[in-house]
Amino acid sequence: MLEILVPCSFILILVAVIKFLYDYLWLPLRIQHILNSQGIKGPPYRFIHGNSKEAVKMKREALSKPMGLTHDIFPQVQPHLYSWTNRYGKNYLHWNGVRAQLVISEPELVKQILKNSEKAYPKQKPSIYVSKLVGNGLLLVEGEKWVRQRKLADNVFHGESLKNMIPAVIASVETVLEKWKGQEGKEIEVFGEFRLLTSEVISRTAFGSSYLEGEKIFDMLNKLSIIVGQNAFKPSIPFINKLWKSADLLESEKFAKEIQDCVMKIVKKREDKFVNGEADSFGSDFLGLLVHAYRDSDSKNKLSLQDLVDECKTFYLAGQETVNSLLAWTVFLLSIHGDWQEKARREVIRIFGNQNPHLEGIAKLKTMTMIINETLRLYSPLTVFVREVGREVRLGKLVLPADIDLLVPNMALQHDPHLWGEDVHLFKPERFAEGIARATKYNSAAYFPFGLGPRSCVGMTFATTETKIALSMILQRYTFTLSPAYVHSPMDMIILRPQHGIQITFESLHNDA
Repeated sequence: MLEILVPCSFILILVAVIKFLYDYLWLPLRIQHILNSQGIKGPPYRFIHGNSKEAVKMKREALSKPMGLTHDIFPQVQPHLYSWTNRYGKNYLHWNGVRAQLVISEPELVKQILKNSEKAYPKQKPSIYVSKLVGNGLLLVEGEKWVRQRKLADNVFHGESLKNMIPAVIASVETVLEKWKGQEGKEIEVFGEFRLLTSEVISRTAFGSSYLEGEKIFDMLNKLSIIVGQNAFKPSIPFINKLWKSADLLESEKFAKEIQDCVMKIVKKREDKFVNGEADSFGSDFLGLLVHAYRDSDSKNKLSLQDLVDECKTFYLAGQETVNSLLAWTVFLLSIHGDWQEKARREVIRIFGNQNPHLEGIAKLKTMTMIINETLRLYSPLTVFVREVGREVRLGKLVLPADIDLLVPNMALQHDPHLWGEDVHLFKPERFAEGIARATKYNSAAYFPFGLGPRSCVGMTFATTETKIALSMILQRYTFTLSPAYVHSPMDMIILRPQHGIQITFESLHNDA
């Protein structure tokens, strides 16, 4: 018996070694050769780690020293992409561990990838950590499941539903402004303040609850986001992950379980209200539609429990993080560009006077729209979009092998002087005076802060509406300037955020307007 087991064990080990060398050496070198032969260059593949160590080193160095107060932030936020794009060209290949990542910065090719009319570029398969953060929610799901779940979200964040959310947004902003009373002349760290605001807004509008009810969910999601950031460039070896779980993986599993428990409590509370006759339906907000789909008897429309939890996680995260980033960077820009702050204030007071914002007036905020568009260009919350090559496909003149990643760095395109002119790094909202289509020398594929094509952000209109309401209410009450204590160091961790916060000094306008 022993004589049989020994050769069997040897064969299994040999097969495992051959498979490992195939995946981690032969296959990467083959992909590198295929793309090199088509003129695509890049830093050479290094065994197991790829170029991850170089990328981490560059990012660490960039964050270790503060930059000047400039809007030329691409070299700071993504130094590896900036350096390699300059060295190898707008389209180049680098390696995140064993994973080939083809960076595409040419607008025409970007449009082809994101519009995905050939259905050849699905969303990237999530890492083990990203899957704990958002699961298989709307951000990552594909096929018929995506169509069904996108339709649910569309019903909530557009039209009459959007209009009905405005009182809840106003109430949330009023709570923050009430807290600021008596703080005139003192520093307020707005990124943290706006995190609480946007958490409250998404809790009220999408889940019919409050920030306090979802506080633990937000806390766990924030901790998971940090773990995702810490592991973004660490090579993953699947069979090792199965044999041994790192401290980060164990912790992320714990957080994911706690989030699921919290979501299920909120869901049960909603279900109980209906069962006990306190409500005549599950509700028309996002949670209500999810619960209705979860309880649907038609298998075509039914959501599984995991689908429901993953959608909740996705919207808690996306609904809070994106607007938090946009609002904070807009206030930052207006705090150092007082002329535009005053233009925006005059417009707000002309349209709303001292009254709360309303949907009809929000649609007339032309100056504020220009300001928000320029903020999204310079300080886009999402700095890169990732797709996979689902099958061998032609992209422009390139023939791409299946199962590689495509990175579309919108920050690179939105800071490109060839597309925007030599003043690309200046804050000039007037670029957008005639709308987005005429803002650039090129076309819409040079500007896509919320994505392009069918997978563009479902909450885009809601995010900009929430931002306009909050800014309007702040401008009606305060003038504001950047504190001398502020240290400029934007960083990319899920979304674009300030490494050291954004310290702003507010002064009351001394009237009700």
